[in-house]
Amino acid sequence: MAKDGSTAAADGTTAGSGDIARSLELLWGAGERPSRGPKPGLTLDRIVTAAVAVADAEGLPAVSMRRLSTELGTGTMSLYRYVPGKAELLDLMLDRVLGEPLSAEPDQPAGTQEAPGDWRVAIDAMARTYLDNLRRHPWLLKINQARTVLGPSALRGLELALSALRSMGLRDPELIGVIITVNSFVEGLARTQGDAAEAVAQTGLSDEQFWDSQRPYLERAMLSGAYPMMAGMSEDTFSADFDHFEFGLQRLIAGFEALVQERTAERTAGGTSDPTAEPTPDPTAEPTPDLKADPTPDLKADPTAEPTPDPTADRT
Repeated sequence: MAKDGSTAAADGTTAGSGDIARSLELLWGAGERPSRGPKPGLTLDRIVTAAVAVADAEGLPAVSMRRLSTELGTGTMSLYRYVPGKAELLDLMLDRVLGEPLSAEPDQPAGTQEAPGDWRVAIDAMARTYLDNLRRHPWLLKINQARTVLGPSALRGLELALSALRSMGLRDPELIGVIITVNSFVEGLARTQGDAAEAVAQTGLSDEQFWDSQRPYLERAMLSGAYPMMAGMSEDTFSADFDHFEFGLQRLIAGFEALVQERTAERTAGGTSDPTAEPTPDPTAEPTPDLKADPTPDLKADPTAEPTPDPTADRT
């Protein structure tokens, strides 16, 4: 692998495609600090901060060791004393931005935020904050995160989310499913918005100009009678005033609410409202015999029991 991350295996768009062990060392602070060579004041934190800033402004392809050395005013080789290459740098960048607060107050410093008490508020805040995150860092949508190398910031965000959702009373795989469902919804909507903005930038045509160019053909199609459902839709069907994010998020929360109510009803029918509680014994069930117990009855324990005859006693 080249140091600039230019190989197919580490093309700068796939998380965890570099030296995973080295990425983990750097993420968790176990990597050795360079003892000589780099310009005074250069730190790993400054390198990651600069990389995120370049990616935010110009996209991920603009991030390179050479570009960062220019931004930081140092030699390119100095950067390699801190991070092996672009693939490992991407892991550090992801942990930095994925660890941004997921609380109801996005401006709260990382590591100090607390989980909302109501899981509905938590899901609402998680979705809105993630959407803001993707808008601030649109390059996130270009990354294959199937194998994200988890650092302390990302784990802190996941811990916060799980703490906020625990009151739903769902099983652990279901809690992860809630997070995946919400994140997938947000990513899908953010990608649609991002693609629209990118299309304007690449073509120079606004959305209005693009659709106006198709209007004569679409009007003839609607009048043909071949598309009665679409022809009968209201004029505001595709209005930009309709908030698809708000609509979808509230439907998701309503769906989770139905699931929580279902689980609560199941636990109530089973005699417990605590999903972590031991099952309530059935008073009508037959007692389970203790197979380890001595099957011989202890007659001495019963003062009313008849004594056992002695077969050797004198019968006269």
